[in-house]
Amino acid sequence: MPNLRRNLAVLAPLLLAAGLAAPASAAPAATGSAAWPPPATAFNHVDTDDPVLFITIDDGWGTEDAAGAQRLLIERRVPVSLFLLPDAYKRDPAYYRTLLANSPARVENHTLTHRDMTTLSEAEQRQEICGARDRQLAAFGDSPQLFRPAGGATYQWPYYNDATRTAAAACGARSVVTWTHDLTTWGEWSPEVPELKSGDIVLLHMGPQLEGDLRRVLAAADEANLTPARLRDYLRNAS
Repeated sequence: MPNLRRNLAVLAPLLLAAGLAAPASAAPAATGSAAWPPPATAFNHVDTDDPVLFITIDDGWGTEDAAGAQRLLIERRVPVSLFLLPDAYKRDPAYYRTLLANSPARVENHTLTHRDMTTLSEAEQRQEICGARDRQLAAFGDSPQLFRPAGGATYQWPYYNDATRTAAAACGARSVVTWTHDLTTWGEWSPEVPELKSGDIVLLHMGPQLEGDLRRVLAAADEANLTPARLRDYLRNAS
């Protein structure tokens, strides 16, 4: 027995050096950086050969004047992505619950308070994005999978930075989504609808103009032989 102990004492360092005798508990623990999700990928267009386009609707104010748009989305079963603000949809949750229950529409993340992401720290951006996610889950029982930063005339394209992509991933968003064409009618200004291409992401806004904007976009899609598709489905495995 003494000889066996002596032999093991000699062999143990050699076995450890060769990696053959290391106990399971000796495996290094994952570091915080390795466990952190990679930044969400940003898209303003989807790379696809499928004859599809993607219609997105922002903000959520003005449902009282958008009953026609709701009927159109339900009747034509348009799989729109609704990038909504919590304070907007809480004013008329029945509008959106009816739409979600009777069409392929889905609600996605558009920040908590519509702040310019590029002016915020990463921690502040997480508060905006995670806060909106939590409110949406409570309101609709469905967690958002896509994030759209708030944009506007005074913000700088593309309305996000590297911290936004990191914060979005930390809050469960697979992708940061902007748009290919903003075709919202604002007041007397009505944008000309371009020739639409496969993978285009169209931006519209909730409000009294939405039904007319939807009809123009759907007509242009028909002319281009494109079918509206659900954006989160096409970005599920995109990178």
